[in-house]
Amino acid sequence: MAAVIDFGSCAVGDPACDLVLAWTFLSGEARAAFRERVAADPGPWARARGWALWKSLLVLSENLATRTIAGPARRIIADVLSDSLDSRR
Repeated sequence: MAAVIDFGSCAVGDPACDLVLAWTFLSGEARAAFRERVAADPGPWARARGWALWKSLLVLSENLATRTIAGPARRIIADVLSDSLDSRR
């Protein structure tokens, strides 16, 4: 007997998927305003931050020599890490 577990759709319906854009498209005050208006629970917000970090690290690792792609990925990583430290205060 054999089985395959496909985790490809595990996050379908997770509100964190919709919150990832806070780091990929917004910064500073715009991100803070988005977070305030969305009023997401801490769990989805933390998962979204993790997804943004994961995707940016993946993009960066595959495009280190390409400034136009690596630059935004570096910015997202810095923002995610900064937000993570700010949320613990």
